[in-house]
Amino acid sequence: MKKVAVVVTDMVEDVEFTDPVQALKDAGHDVTVIGYEKNTITGKHGLKVAIDTTIGDVKPSDFDALFIPGGFSPDQLREDQRFVDFTRDFLLKGKVISAICHGPQLMIPTGLVHGRTMTAFKTVQVDLYYAGARTRDQEVVVDDNLITSREPKDLPAFDKALLAALAK
Repeated sequence: MKKVAVVVTDMVEDVEFTDPVQALKDAGHDVTVIGYEKNTITGKHGLKVAIDTTIGDVKPSDFDALFIPGGFSPDQLREDQRFVDFTRDFLLKGKVISAICHGPQLMIPTGLVHGRTMTAFKTVQVDLYYAGARTRDQEVVVDDNLITSREPKDLPAFDKALLAALAK
């Protein structure tokens, strides 16, 4: 099974974290939750998430895939160059990278969304468009190794696409 990095901080959208992480674990994948420091963060709706390790203690080469849940978390993470560089490495190496809702915000400062086909929450689709991505308003968009989705109601399709990509 695959080793999957999940990057989060406070104000992650609870279900956009819990649902895919549970699907990954149920499929036998090894999930590591990465944050600023090894502590507990709080989701938008009160979910408590234990951080397994810090961004300073991991390398992209430790993982096969990256998952970026939505909420306000990705907007905060993109302020930290370490998270941007971590994300950039997955894009450059063609590893599976997945993001839902506001998650694609963390990909924009990598400079690598230009020419990619993606979706996200409605307001983030505009940001992706101006960063050069081809945006689609559909429940899930798969562009080679990149899997994106719009919102919680799209989670079943997102989980299915993510697990299919990891099965390859």
